Amino acid sequence: MPSTETEILRGVLDQWKSAVDAHDPDRVASHFTDDAIFQGLHPYGVGPGSVAEYYHAQPIGMTAAYDIRETRRLADDLVLGYLSVDFAFTDRPALPVSLSVIVRRIGNAWYISHYQVSRLGQP
Repeated sequence: MPSTETEILRGVLDQWKSAVDAHDPDRVASHFTDDAIFQGLHPYGVGPGSVAEYYHAQPIGMTAAYDIRETRRLADDLVLGYLSVDFAFTDRPALPVSLSVIVRRIGNAWYISHYQVSRLGQP
């Protein structure tokens, strides 16, 4: 089981990225808790259904590349991550964003319980 905050975040976010890159909205949503608060670049939603709906609306060919900037262990079963993410598209320039996530351990697995994207601080 991963022990450092960065290892924990990479374990979840690598799976999220793989599902985003494959344009598999249901698989993306499977990495979120049932009560996850999800804020993309339009109105927020709660739970995996909202996540799947959001990613279903994203264009085929969109990919994500992330870099973890900061981590904090909030509790034994909670890790905060602050990231920069570039969403790339086939027909337009990449979209750089800032992303904050909180991942929560449920049993032996980690899931995203809070996800908030912002364009603040981006060029």
